[in-house]
Amino acid sequence: MRKVVARADRHKDDRPDSGDSATAADAAPAPAEAPQAAQEPPVPEAARRLHAVMELAKALATAHTLMDVVRISARQARVAMHATLASVSVWERDSGRLRVLVNDGDLAEGEEALPDAETYAVTDFPEIIDPAVWPTTWSNTVDDKDSDHERVVALRRRGRHGCMVAPIMVEGRVWGELYLARRADQPRFDAVDAEFAAVLAAQISAGLAQAEHYQRIEKLAFTDPLTGLANRRAIDARLDAAMARHYRDGTVVSLIVCDVNGLKRLNDERGHDVGDRLLERFADQLSACSAMLPGSMAARLGGDEFCVLAEGFGPDEVVAVAEELCRRALRMHDGDGVACGVASTGDPVGPVTSADRLFRLADAAQYRAKGSRAIHPVVAGRGQPPDLTVSLAGDDSAGPLPEQPAGAPHRDRRRFRGALHNADPGRLLAAVLGALDEREPGRVHRADTLGRLEIVADTFARMLDGVAWWISYVPPHGRSLRTVRYSIHRMTGSPNAARARYEAATAEHDLAAYPASAEAVQGGGFVQQAGDPGNDPSEEDLLLVGGYKAMVVAGGTNAAGGWLVEVFTDDMSLPVQGLAPVLRALVAVALTGGASLPE
Repeated sequence: MRKVVARADRHKDDRPDSGDSATAADAAPAPAEAPQAAQEPPVPEAARRLHAVMELAKALATAHTLMDVVRISARQARVAMHATLASVSVWERDSGRLRVLVNDGDLAEGEEALPDAETYAVTDFPEIIDPAVWPTTWSNTVDDKDSDHERVVALRRRGRHGCMVAPIMVEGRVWGELYLARRADQPRFDAVDAEFAAVLAAQISAGLAQAEHYQRIEKLAFTDPLTGLANRRAIDARLDAAMARHYRDGTVVSLIVCDVNGLKRLNDERGHDVGDRLLERFADQLSACSAMLPGSMAARLGGDEFCVLAEGFGPDEVVAVAEELCRRALRMHDGDGVACGVASTGDPVGPVTSADRLFRLADAAQYRAKGSRAIHPVVAGRGQPPDLTVSLAGDDSAGPLPEQPAGAPHRDRRRFRGALHNADPGRLLAAVLGALDEREPGRVHRADTLGRLEIVADTFARMLDGVAWWISYVPPHGRSLRTVRYSIHRMTGSPNAARARYEAATAEHDLAAYPASAEAVQGGGFVQQAGDPGNDPSEEDLLLVGGYKAMVVAGGTNAAGGWLVEVFTDDMSLPVQGLAPVLRALVAVALTGGASLPE
């Protein structure tokens, strides 16, 4: 094995001859003036590599997901390094293996562009885990003395001559590696190549760090921060999808809803920190029990309430898991057990006409378990007729519950007061999600897509002290963007232009003229500041006409079609840089549940 350290000096023996230089440039026949160019200092190659780094950075700036970053990185690195293949792998520490995420270039037999299960034991590559070696960049060739090394064996097997490996570091830790390979008719990788590969890997590291940060922001919308379980929004979205499958093909859907006993006493006597530890321990037990029903989802609904959603299992299997959960809860230190209720479409509970109906059945069963201090689950539909649990859950035939009188208290009410503006991603996310949660049944139904998007757009804009927001709609398979709702909070420095846009708000626009928005409608998002180089010209015109300083845009799709939310700001607003993933996550939350067409 020949290790090439990125900061090493370049030796004369490592240099290819002039013919190799021509091959390294683009693997094409040398033009007539090539001999003269070969005598000049290597400035053009340095400029080409600088340009390649800039192109990689620009491409990564458009990536929305971690896999976008990985695919872009592999392709750009392969082209920049004149390699025949580039791969990006991640070190999965829980399994001790390197997992290949993408292969880009000339694939050998058995290789796939996006492999499902191409992994290697990290112990086969001691450079990765040896602190004396990592994180330097190194290379191998088929004629290395260490011919038994796994990488050398792989090179021979796949008909390649040499490879270079550059570490990818994220937040000071080894994330994975960038692997590059060349054929025998190409120059060997040398020390200058190692330096360049290290620069590319550093740029990739920055892109991955940003993508992982965005993923963490988006995950906040569907994860309980204390326990790490799914939250109520996640379970609502999953339950809606499960019930759709139940209506379509009869898939059995079951819910375990439980309430941790003794939490209030523990909080009062020993403090909320001790109570939180109890909730965390119970969440671990809930997660372990949900694993007995593969594919199920464990969630914290809020406070001391938890649930498990399972699909495709018989009711008896689900009840058995609920029994095990009750046993484990009784053995927990500081706990008083758990009140557990079960409801399943496979039990005689009458017609389950909605996701809410199944939840009410499970909640009623849990309520009965709590009231009777039962140490075993109460199961809806398994009592003596008439079943008290089914009766307690109410009858769907009576229609939706009546709206509460004005001013009546609501037990889940969390009001966004709008007294303070804040652009911190976490606070912004919490404020908008709180505004979504506070709406009482009957005012903004979960299936009211436009109503929920309006809550997101309006709260988001008010938090930023924004100028205006627009919500637009694209029919399924359509190419026309129609604004269906908007609000102008105040006029900008261009009142006439802004008013003209206000009056024309219901006009339709061809998505082909707005490529950034067209991409956002498919689940993307972007921030655009007026006057920034590289702005989409159509979006730039939109900012100039309205007198806006910046815009935050995000979209997504549901069964009704595509949706786009645009929030506009000016000099009086808070900065919006980095907020596209926050708005994208909020739009995704608003689009969960039932779908409805715009008015």
